Amino acid sequence: MARKREIGTPAGDEKQLAILDAAAAVFMKQGFAATSLDDISDNYGASKGVIYYHFRNKTKLFFAVQRRAMELTRAAILDVARGPGTPRERLKGMATAHTLLMMEHLDYLRVAAQGLEMHLSGRTTEEERQEIASITELRDGNERLYLEVIEQGVKSGEFRKLNSRVAVKPLLGALNWTSRWYHPRQGETRADRVLLAEEIASFALHALLPERVLKSVK
Repeated sequence: MARKREIGTPAGDEKQLAILDAAAAVFMKQGFAATSLDDISDNYGASKGVIYYHFRNKTKLFFAVQRRAMELTRAAILDVARGPGTPRERLKGMATAHTLLMMEHLDYLRVAAQGLEMHLSGRTTEEERQEIASITELRDGNERLYLEVIEQGVKSGEFRKLNSRVAVKPLLGALNWTSRWYHPRQGETRADRVLLAEEIASFALHALLPERVLKSVK
């Protein structure tokens, strides 16, 4: 039976997506350096030849997982960012969807964090730096969606006067940190994850509210 293509799935056949899923799970557990294509092919359940047909080497596969993480993130927040509602409502919706995505695609988002750490370490080749630049462009595009909504909220008075380009960094930091500490609990339902995502989103949004709003909710 053909696998249903998810929102944000990169262009390509379903076999490629299944390889990415298998790779993300292994990279999350073992990290880039400790992972081999044998590990990934074992998790996927096929020979390395199948992996090589779609991805030239482990590095290409690692960055393809990161790229998919950024595509999934954009798919989760784009319609909310550009949709109806006040800036505060839309930012809350974006933050909730973003956090829920991390819980439900934890392997992809943790691998994306590994890629960022690789970039910050500076221990990369020229080819890797080109890949990182491409993924950074996608990451920055997602950040700009948040920035647009924050700026709209500042202009409308829903958010306090602040430097939006600075404020967006700790906001995303609070959301993205979910991928570091979150672990699914036994018996956890999607409704449980939604409630948790809403709580995290509310916490992150709280820092942007004007003092008069904060006093009214005390």
